[in-house]
Amino acid sequence: MRKLFLLLSVIIVGIVFTGRLLYLQVYNATSTNLYEDNAIRKVFDYPKRGFVYDRNGKLLVSNQPSYDVMVIPREVKPLDTIEFCNLLKIDKQTFIEKYNKAYRYSPRLPYVFVSHLSKEDYAVLQEKMRKYEGFYIQKRNLRKYEAAIGANVLGDIGEVNNRNIQNDSYYQSGDLIGKQGVEASYETTLRGQKGIKFIQKDRFNRNLGPYQDGIHDTLPEAGKDIKITIDATLQAYGELLMTNKRGGIIALDPKTGEILALVSGPSYDPNILVGRDRSKNFTKLYNDSIANPTFDRSLQAQYAPGSPFKVINALIGLQEGVVNPTEQFSCRMGYYYNGRKLHGCHSHRSPVDMNLGIYESCNAYFVNVYRRIVEKYPNASTGMDAWSNHAKSFGLGDYLGYDLVVGRKGRIPDSKFYDKWYGKNRWSSTFMTSNAIGQGEVEATPIQLANMVAAIANRGYFITPHIIKEIEGESIDEKYTTPRYTTIDRKHFEPVIQGMFDVYNKGTASNLQVEGIEICGKTGTAENYAKVNGVKTQLTDHSIFVAFAPKDNPKIAIAVFVENGYWGSRFAGKMASLMIEKYLKGTISRTDLETWILTHSLENEYAKPHSGEPFKINRETQLQIVPAPTLKDTDTQ
Repeated sequence: MRKLFLLLSVIIVGIVFTGRLLYLQVYNATSTNLYEDNAIRKVFDYPKRGFVYDRNGKLLVSNQPSYDVMVIPREVKPLDTIEFCNLLKIDKQTFIEKYNKAYRYSPRLPYVFVSHLSKEDYAVLQEKMRKYEGFYIQKRNLRKYEAAIGANVLGDIGEVNNRNIQNDSYYQSGDLIGKQGVEASYETTLRGQKGIKFIQKDRFNRNLGPYQDGIHDTLPEAGKDIKITIDATLQAYGELLMTNKRGGIIALDPKTGEILALVSGPSYDPNILVGRDRSKNFTKLYNDSIANPTFDRSLQAQYAPGSPFKVINALIGLQEGVVNPTEQFSCRMGYYYNGRKLHGCHSHRSPVDMNLGIYESCNAYFVNVYRRIVEKYPNASTGMDAWSNHAKSFGLGDYLGYDLVVGRKGRIPDSKFYDKWYGKNRWSSTFMTSNAIGQGEVEATPIQLANMVAAIANRGYFITPHIIKEIEGESIDEKYTTPRYTTIDRKHFEPVIQGMFDVYNKGTASNLQVEGIEICGKTGTAENYAKVNGVKTQLTDHSIFVAFAPKDNPKIAIAVFVENGYWGSRFAGKMASLMIEKYLKGTISRTDLETWILTHSLENEYAKPHSGEPFKINRETQLQIVPAPTLKDTDTQ
């Protein structure tokens, strides 16, 4: 029995030793332990980031080499810090701060000590790196923006933060990630896959060569190239027109939902956010609270849509059967209720039918239609919700679902909204007549207005706006090819489209016609209030314009919003006509409009002292009919 016990003990000890040896020889060679092994240096091989092309194959974003000085803190040996700092062009205090930061991150993992060396600095430093143990140079790619356009579209790349690292194990400290625009939206597509090399070191910290003949090394996988929907020529032209102005221009292909131009003004050269000066330059842009160049007005700015919203009320009125195209309403230079003038109107003939109401932008006509919609139902709440649901079917009042990383949902109010402010059953259609003319509580982003007019151009449907056109070896998300239908029947669009066509023929944009192109549009002028020293102050009105062309088989839908642009046709309308002609013809015949836009600045308007804080109405004290602000919707030059 004792012999058997002794034999079993020997066998068990042998199994334990064999298992331990197997662990050390096999398991200990896994990537986890390779990362922890002091005798093995880990060198990442960064992939080529995917290129970005415009819809016509023009290269917009490529790569350029960059060199980072990396440090592994516990491997650092005493060195001549003065000489090293001179080579890196930093002072000793910066050296100490960077080293301590790297050590706090991890004593054993690589950390970016100095990023983005120039080729010249790299050439000098490379010859002397052997003197500085624990430091090495790592090559990677930085972006090169081939044209100084589309900063808000293309975005930029920068170092990952702690949240990026925690959310995705792919990233290590010092790695680069898309921060904005396409670079952020399609980060996982563009970044590729890092490779890694494990280098065996001797006791003097000298490289001996690949660990185990490189069997654990992996090769990098290049990022995929993408083609975006932007037309670079149209984008550049839109940015030119927006010089010295603030606002947004969004052009879509209504048949596909592809974004042809996405202009936000003011803009900046995306190349200033590349390299060692990225952080300094971004901070400067971000802290510019006056011009806000990093704020994408085309996607994030919420404005009262003004008169372009009237066409939505016309469509809802037709769908709800409360009006027909030939029915007329009286206009006495505005809309009156109980003898009080609620909304002013400019001079035009009366009575007004739908066609005249659209092309002359009559406030009285659309307030009458709006009230009929809400009052069709047994109570205001039900009527309000019916109106709201129709408007939301055009993509208003919610995120559109496009493939860019920023945006705002806008606002289309419903009964819950007014119950909150006024109390349940304590309000009626007369409390919010400003919604009839695109003021009041209605807000929309410029891209929502462009999508709205695309749905009208398509006679009742739209494709979710998107920036991606092609991904190398992949297909795009089917939601960017699937129609989304409005609640308005197709038959109701024709009289509204005819009214928009007559805006150019004989209405508020008749001076903006382009020969050979049938354009349907709608001017808009939105009042602009801000708090100045705590006082509600009226500033210069915003200029708005939406359009599509040609009238039949449309190829472009556009929305232009110019802050403090006076009225619809003064700035926004001219810019819309020029953009449409540029896209459809490739040349400009309306050089008079172009010259006017390029020689007129709004910088003086923006220089006027004001806080820029939008004025908010205190609705808790507004439980009765209150005259709405007079809308200066002249829409004429």
